[in-house]
Amino acid sequence: MSDDCLFCKIVSGDVPAEVVAENEHTVAFRDISPQAASHVLVVPREHHPDVASLAAARPEVAAALLVDVAKVARAEGSSSFRLVFNTGPDAGQTVFHCHGHVLSGEPLGWPPR
Repeated sequence: MSDDCLFCKIVSGDVPAEVVAENEHTVAFRDISPQAASHVLVVPREHHPDVASLAAARPEVAAALLVDVAKVARAEGSSSFRLVFNTGPDAGQTVFHCHGHVLSGEPLGWPPR
């Protein structure tokens, strides 16, 4: 856990969030600035700055995160979804704790908005 990480604070319960699912590996909660009808973030409980770091350090947790992404999408009522991992500031990452954006609930055009 990182003391100054917003998502670590959400995982620990120190910062409130609308949690939609959680288990031993991940916590899923609604994005505060949704970009689709359903926009849920899925984060590992462990602190890793991005998905590449998570995959290198803990591939089994990265795999669990992907399994949980699909479960969240289904629980949100969708078999179609977009999964986005922003890695690094030039890619738009603003919270440096690995997190996947699960976007669903409406037709999603390309390129993304």
